[in-house]
Amino acid sequence: MLYARAHVMPEQAVVIAVLILVAALFVWGRWRYDLVALIALLVLAVTRIVPADRVFHGFGHPAVITIAAVLVISRGLEQAGVVDVMSRLLLRAGQRPAVQVAALCVLGATLSAFMNNVGALALLMPVAVHMARRDRRSPAVLLMPLAFATLLGGLATLVGSPPNIIISALRREEMGRSFDMFDFAPVGVPAAVAGLLLIILAASRLVPRRQAPASREALFELAAYTTELRVPVGSPAAGKSLAELTREIDDAVVAVIIRGDRRFHAPVGRDQIRAGDALVVEADAASIKRLVDQGLALAGSRADGAEEELRSDGAQVVEAVVRPGSFVEGRSAADIQLRRVYHVNLLAVAREGHRIAERLSQVRFRAGDVLLLQGEVEPMAQAMSALGCLPLAKRELELPRPRRLAAAVGVFAAAISAAAMNLVAIEIAFAAAAVLLILLRIVSLRQAYDAIDAPVLVLLGAMLPVGEAFGTTGGAALLADGLLGVGHDVPSWAILAIVLFGTALLSNLINTKAIAVVMAPVAIAVAAGLGASADPFLMAVAIGASSAFLTPVGHPCNALVLGPGGYRFGDYWKLGLPTTVAVTLVSVPLILWAWPLR
Repeated sequence: MLYARAHVMPEQAVVIAVLILVAALFVWGRWRYDLVALIALLVLAVTRIVPADRVFHGFGHPAVITIAAVLVISRGLEQAGVVDVMSRLLLRAGQRPAVQVAALCVLGATLSAFMNNVGALALLMPVAVHMARRDRRSPAVLLMPLAFATLLGGLATLVGSPPNIIISALRREEMGRSFDMFDFAPVGVPAAVAGLLLIILAASRLVPRRQAPASREALFELAAYTTELRVPVGSPAAGKSLAELTREIDDAVVAVIIRGDRRFHAPVGRDQIRAGDALVVEADAASIKRLVDQGLALAGSRADGAEEELRSDGAQVVEAVVRPGSFVEGRSAADIQLRRVYHVNLLAVAREGHRIAERLSQVRFRAGDVLLLQGEVEPMAQAMSALGCLPLAKRELELPRPRRLAAAVGVFAAAISAAAMNLVAIEIAFAAAAVLLILLRIVSLRQAYDAIDAPVLVLLGAMLPVGEAFGTTGGAALLADGLLGVGHDVPSWAILAIVLFGTALLSNLINTKAIAVVMAPVAIAVAAGLGASADPFLMAVAIGASSAFLTPVGHPCNALVLGPGGYRFGDYWKLGLPTTVAVTLVSVPLILWAWPLR
């Protein structure tokens, strides 16, 4: 949909400048992506590039409604026990890493073709961690392949990934008809299969494994935790040297001694500790317990100085990973008053194996951080939901009730069928399915609202008018002209490959939903410049936007496994680049076959 515009060149400059700023802020990562998107929208509204009557038009866009409905349906399928049935089969996959990787990847890809890919990963990740713990193996060899598999599965269907939904909705606005449910399958399924085969065959060589095997007795060994211990008055540890304190605890490292307002970084073994000192310690959970047994106390323990044990009657210790976009991301335990409000103690933090030389209560959590939490069972469950953290303990698999399972699958199948046969628009079919799951009490109203990822919807609702302005002011055409100018001597299929691979590269730095919104007008302009159909170029953008395999910031699934897998930023491209190349090589000829240029 176009609206009147004047002073094209100044408007182009403003829109392009805003998009560059948005990209820079996304990469910087200090401000959350939904806030960045809102700022961009408001700038274009104040400058009147986006008319007042269209500023908030994006929040009622069909793509926003569809994504919200898919999130609710995903929660309903989880509650009905669909995933539990499949997860039981996973635990029988044996102990060979290649077989485990294959089983996890195939199941993850299958689930993510029909439900939210972050939700599919969140459901299967604890199972993968349990399998690694059971076999005394690093979880790294399973988690990155699983994350990539959930992205690949999303290529197969319209509801498999938000970029597919966005591209389909934008196609309806520009061309009068959206993509159907399985229009993505002729390209997406073979591309996903190629990517899965590469991952299964190459994961053992390309995925780093830096961690020692886990013991069955201790908590699962992830990257070393950073915690804060204090030396109470009268503690037998007071007066000891660090060497004496850690003599029998080889894997405990005291990074900082805090004494009043002074900090002693990298203390040596002969340094003595005193009553009242606070020690920033890097160690695993078992070593933290041994230090507590020697007279140290966890920061935040009772004011009377009595030791707070890692385990006590009625309490549990849980390892949880911070989900991207969660409430706790960017905040510290002190900011959210974790103990007073949620009745949960923060015992330690693990972050990519790197030492955190600051007080535990002041550590600002990042996506992928692993938190060691202690609390009663019921408050712990409530805290996990409120904070947006994912427990890493083995999922308790329950036998699903057949009626609930059949009802959930039936409602979902009916929605897919109605959308596939064009009986109703997909947003109506999936909204109706979400309402039915609530009315049938398969998912509660509270669970439905909890399932809706508000930051994602705000991001999309804000970026859609920004992307529209990029197209209508001529910014997209300008970028397309530059692309066509660079590739004027190459065939059309090569430009299609450049669009796909370029979108894939950008999706590793910019939110995948935002890049789909921005690149869709460029794809349409490139097609117009070539005198070709827009469909193959829109399909290339959809595939590329869902191929964020190179960095942990490219997609929430990648960030979610960062801490539990003990990965570093530079680890992803080793497996991710071959996967991106494989997807591109398979997708380009299939797009040209399924969606001819003319």
